Amino acid sequence: MKKLVCALCLCLANGALAEELNWQRAQFNYQMSCQGCHAPDGMGAGAVPRMKDQVGHFLNSRSGREYLVRVPGSAISALNDEQLAEVLNWIIEEFAGDSADEGYERYTSLEVAGLRQEPLNEVEQYRTQLLVDIARAKTRE
Repeated sequence: MKKLVCALCLCLANGALAEELNWQRAQFNYQMSCQGCHAPDGMGAGAVPRMKDQVGHFLNSRSGREYLVRVPGSAISALNDEQLAEVLNWIIEEFAGDSADEGYERYTSLEVAGLRQEPLNEVEQYRTQLLVDIARAKTRE
């Protein structure tokens, strides 16, 4: 019985380690894969949406959370699922400011793997409606 408990603890620890974030790698991957459009400070460029002090609002709804993974820049990124989860979590930590709750749920590679299978096609229309829905939900609170 003792061996079974030890083995279970080891498996749980390894699973937890698999989801540990490599912040340096996440920052590098942001710089290489996202920064060209979203800018080094997350302020966006041209028609690219601003993330600075805004990105956390998307975590307030399931659709918003999914959106951040399903946008083409995420969904079809060359980053693997673990790296994309790291980048998204890094973006939230670095850019969300007060727009994200302190105890927000971090993305996992498993969640990212499932969501990125259905990339969004009409991103601008989807985002516009999503922001309306998030604003309505906030006014009801």
